[in-house]
Amino acid sequence: MTRQAVRRACGGGVVSCRFAYVYPDGPSPYYSVFAPGRPGRELEQWDEIKLAASEAIAALGGTITHHHAVGRDHRRWYLREVPELFAGALRGAKAELDPAGIMNPGVLLEPSGAVTYSREGGR
Repeated sequence: MTRQAVRRACGGGVVSCRFAYVYPDGPSPYYSVFAPGRPGRELEQWDEIKLAASEAIAALGGTITHHHAVGRDHRRWYLREVPELFAGALRGAKAELDPAGIMNPGVLLEPSGAVTYSREGGR
């Protein structure tokens, strides 16, 4: 899926994978994509490739969450796998420790009236 997305988005390129860590329940693969960017379309290219790679990971039973955190690019896949018990506990902790909702708004939890930022860096 990912190689096909690279061909569609960029006209070609290389997808590489390495196992950075190996745990008792499986390895932690790290993927890199090397492909030509199209000026002015780099974010669209990235989005298409990221979508294909993330869907492939999820379809094969992998997790999008690892020790480097989730972030906005991984949020939609994180929401598919996060247990409601954890989300509820996080909501409670965040309500107590970050009542203004300023710490990483809209990533792990839906924003609650907090300022959120777009990918482009604006409000």
